Order: sequence, then structure tokens, then C-alpha cells
Amino acid sequence: MTRALALLLLIVASGAPAQEMAERLNDYPTEARADYVFGCMATNGQDRLTLRKCACSIDVIASILPYDAYVEAETVLSLQLGTGEQLSMFKTMPVATEVVATLRRAQAEAEMVCF
Repeated sequence: MTRALALLLLIVASGAPAQEMAERLNDYPTEARADYVFGCMATNGQDRLTLRKCACSIDVIASILPYDAYVEAETVLSLQLGTGEQLSMFKTMPVATEVVATLRRAQAEAEMVCF
């Protein structure tokens, strides 16, 4: 039995309500998903196929990374773009670099699955 199937059976057996499961798997607000898709399409093209690929991409990222972790990584990324001595710590601090690395891994997985 695969791990995913075993996990699914464990969740079902535990009696977790379907609504609670759905909320955990879909904790990204629509606005955040749309913002990602708009940015993705601006980079990759403005056609229907790209829309599908970009929507798939954020869905894969959301399945890997909880929304709070996504927001944290996006925040660190924006701080890394800044200049100045105080913002430079976000470029070298191990916690910050790990948060960004986790997001990058999720993005790479989404790229392989969707594009």
C-alpha cells in the first residue's frame, strides 16, 4: 500500500469531517491564487493554455505548502530584494534561506507537474 493511500485511509478512519479536510487542503484565499496566476501569466504568456498551467501550478504549490508558509516565504523574498544593512540579514539568515528554499522546491515541483 502506498503512503498516500495509507494516509488517506488513516484520515478517513479517524472520522475527520470532510469539511475540515477540504479546508486544510484549500487554505489559500482566492485572491492569493488569482494574484499568483496573474503573475505567472505575465511571465509565461497570456493565453488559455498558460492560464491552465498557472492555475495548476498554484494548486500544486498549495498542496505542498500551507498558506502561512507561502506568505512567510513571499515576504522573505520581497525583503531579500531590498537594500540596506538591516535587510541584508534576510539574505544570509539560515531560517530565512530555508523558508525560501522550501518555496523554491514547491515551485520546482509545480513546474515539473504543470509545465
